[in-house]
Amino acid sequence: MLPVLGALVLSSPAALRPVWAQALASGQEVATPRLPANTAAVPFAPGERLDYEVRFGSLKVGNGSMEVREIADVRGLPTWHTVFTIRGGIPLYRVNDVYESWFDVVTLNSLRYHPEVDEGRHERRRRYEIFPERGMMREGDQPEEPTVANPLDEGSFLYFVRTLPLEVGRTYEYSRYFKAQGNPVRIRVLRRDTVTVPAGTFATVVLQPTFQTKGIFSQNGKAEVWITDDARRMMVQMKSKLSFGSLNLYLRAATGPREPFRSGVGR
Repeated sequence: MLPVLGALVLSSPAALRPVWAQALASGQEVATPRLPANTAAVPFAPGERLDYEVRFGSLKVGNGSMEVREIADVRGLPTWHTVFTIRGGIPLYRVNDVYESWFDVVTLNSLRYHPEVDEGRHERRRRYEIFPERGMMREGDQPEEPTVANPLDEGSFLYFVRTLPLEVGRTYEYSRYFKAQGNPVRIRVLRRDTVTVPAGTFATVVLQPTFQTKGIFSQNGKAEVWITDDARRMMVQMKSKLSFGSLNLYLRAATGPREPFRSGVGR
């Protein structure tokens, strides 16, 4: 799944903010996005931003963020546009990773995915267009190839998990990762826990996600993710054991809407 430090936009300049956010900041009137009546009810909304401290063991090495930037149009369909970033590192090894996702507001299927990985000497920038209605996907200018039914990418999977019931003791299994070889994805709900992070103290549900790929959420990484046990389902903490140490994220601040997004806004 996410390579060594996976993630999306840490601090976006004003020019990169969506038009509605710039208008709101300037005092202009902003129209409510018009969405299909069957838009999925989700525990996030445009403007939500979660900021994290990134620690390598006990050493603070950087910052990260998860942001619901806007509702954007992709090939005529309204989509959640999200950005997940991690930036930082240790001497001789720096990371600047951005994972940008666009997924359908009704089905949550991924339609577009832009991962940018810059880790040490490894750099990779990819552009995927995903066509769930045809069961196909394309990377850049390459020929189309098959994808799975109801595909999800790394970024959209993190938001999809927030919509699950998350019953302790259950294991949720999906074959929705957009590259078939990364399936199945398993989400084990381990326990409830109360944790204190820089943003405060939270009652949480602890998950163990596993992808059949390399990186933080590989079977060997044994990553654990703490999600708030409330309507917002925010990720407040993540810990992953890697070959050279442990990588941990701790919520530093949560800004944006306090209420989950609810369906029912017609076209």
